[in-house]
Amino acid sequence: MDLRIDGTEVQVRRPRAGRAGRKAFVSGKKKQNTAKTTTISDGSGRLLWSGADRPGRMHDQTAVRTEGIAEQFRLHPRVKAEVDEGYRGLADEFPDQVGAPPKKPTDDALLGERHAWREQRRRQSSRRICVEHVIGEEKKWRPLQRYTGRREYHPETHAAIAGLVSDRAARRPTRHRTSTEPVPVQRTAC
Repeated sequence: MDLRIDGTEVQVRRPRAGRAGRKAFVSGKKKQNTAKTTTISDGSGRLLWSGADRPGRMHDQTAVRTEGIAEQFRLHPRVKAEVDEGYRGLADEFPDQVGAPPKKPTDDALLGERHAWREQRRRQSSRRICVEHVIGEEKKWRPLQRYTGRREYHPETHAAIAGLVSDRAARRPTRHRTSTEPVPVQRTAC
C-alpha cells in the first residue's frame, strides 16, 4: 500500500494571557497560534486518516512518532509512504519504506547534479501532491480556514469534517490520471 503523509496548520484563537501553554500553540512557520493535524491519503487522493492533533509548536515528525504511526512502518514492512522534508528523520530511519525529497547537493556540486536533484525533487513532489489536495478539500470547510471556536474542541471539529471529506472521497472512482497519461481535452462547439 502506498500512502501520502503530510501535516497542516489551522489558525486558532490565542490563549488568554497568563494561561499555561500559551506559547505551545505559536507556530514557528506561520508565526501565529495554530493547531496542527496529520493527514494520510492513498495514491488516488482519498483521505484515509486525519488526526494526531497537536499544538502548532510541535513538529510534524514528532507527532507521527508520539501517535505510534512510525512504529507501524516497523510492523508492516510492505507499506510505503511519500512525505515532505518535515519527515526527513522518518525517511532516514525507514529508507525502503518512506520516501522524502532528495537532499540538496553541496554548493560545489556540478551543474548536472543540480539539475538531476531538481528533477528528482519535482517527481517526488508530484507523487505526494494528492495529500495536498486532500488537505485542500478539508480546508474548503469554513471552520478549518480559521478555527474561531474554543481550542479544546478543534480535534472533534476536524475529525467530523475529515469524516465528511472521507465519505465524499470514497464515492469517487478509484482510477486517477498518472503523470505519464495525456490530459483529456474537452472540445466545445464554437
